[in-house]
Amino acid sequence: MIANGSPERWRAHGKPDLTVVILTFNEAHHIGRAIASVQDIAREVLVVDSFSTDDTVALAREAGARVLQHPFTSHAAQMQWALGHGGIATAWTLRLDADELIEDDLALAIIRTLPGLDRDVTGIMLNRKHLFMGRWIRHGGRYPLWLLRIWRTGAGRVESRWMDEHVVVDRGRTIRMAGGFVDANRGDLTFFTAKHNGYATREAIEVLAARHALFDEAPIALTGQAKRKRVLKNKVFQRLPLWAGPIGYFLYRYIGQGGFLDGRAGLIYHLLQGFWYRFLVAAKVAEWESELAACRTRDERLARLATLSGLPIAPAA
Repeated sequence: MIANGSPERWRAHGKPDLTVVILTFNEAHHIGRAIASVQDIAREVLVVDSFSTDDTVALAREAGARVLQHPFTSHAAQMQWALGHGGIATAWTLRLDADELIEDDLALAIIRTLPGLDRDVTGIMLNRKHLFMGRWIRHGGRYPLWLLRIWRTGAGRVESRWMDEHVVVDRGRTIRMAGGFVDANRGDLTFFTAKHNGYATREAIEVLAARHALFDEAPIALTGQAKRKRVLKNKVFQRLPLWAGPIGYFLYRYIGQGGFLDGRAGLIYHLLQGFWYRFLVAAKVAEWESELAACRTRDERLARLATLSGLPIAPAA
């Protein structure tokens, strides 16, 4: 059951010193629901919009959010811009995607726990659950999925990546907080596949950028589950033949990690997200690798990759 608001009894606790940051582009179908789910835990909701052409901005302001607009290049760059230019004045910051929700039990845990945390606690991991075609995808390695989504303002920064970016804290320690944190996108399969096609383009950029040392940014040291997944992806998966990685990954998720237990929705989800998406990334890498072979310099490779991807990848300074 997804929360649409908090029980009256919670208000006796008062709102914690927390700002929720939401990035948007044409999220009119989600934004009101997302803001409603955090209205009793946040002193401010900051929406950073990429010049939506629908009613996102009007709906966000109507729901009580403060709205800034900034051109979009990547989720990582947009979130880092929000942290640096959003005027966040609270002690804590929470990142929430427009299609995500904070459920009642997690909202109450935040209200009760956040004000009394020790000063050395600078980050909080939330356990995200994914709803797909009306079903909670609980298997195939999709749950538990711990993500750092709350941090002391000023202590967190975002990895400079085109895809699969994480927020990390540069000091202190992180803890886990139980409760409902839900990815519940209302889009259909056409939306899902179109979105993942875009994700595949961005992930292919990341693979090729690492392979050819195209970006100068020093990597951020991840920890825990995120670190293990990144190492397996970089050290094992990307070194397998084009066909072997996606097939092996799907079989591991669907059989080895029990994805078949998620029923028909799980079959569709794990096949699309665990096989088709991974194969699409590998195929784009293979296609673009041959295109980059004729380039002699890093700037030529960056310019060619920008043309191939259609994304604003800046040449080296």
